[in-house]
Amino acid sequence: MNRSDLIARLSELQPQLPVKDAEFGAKLIIDALSNALSKGGRVELRGFGSFSLNYRPSRSGRNPKNGAQVHVAAKYVPHFKAGKLLRERVSESK
Repeated sequence: MNRSDLIARLSELQPQLPVKDAEFGAKLIIDALSNALSKGGRVELRGFGSFSLNYRPSRSGRNPKNGAQVHVAAKYVPHFKAGKLLRERVSESK
């Protein structure tokens, strides 16, 4: 499911909610999540999971085109950990 599918599904499930409002709500939630992570915070959605940042130290890598060794700088990357309820629902459906 991508962003436009999510917006369409929200509008479908809530007929009183116009597509424009569903789009605005989805954008607002995604922006709030992005802003919290960019400030180094953690976002937890009970029953769904949590978003946090993982630190990756600098390392040596290889350019796949020519095999030359390159330096990859240290960075923070977003990380998602599924909540217990989500894990249970997924394992039940499989």
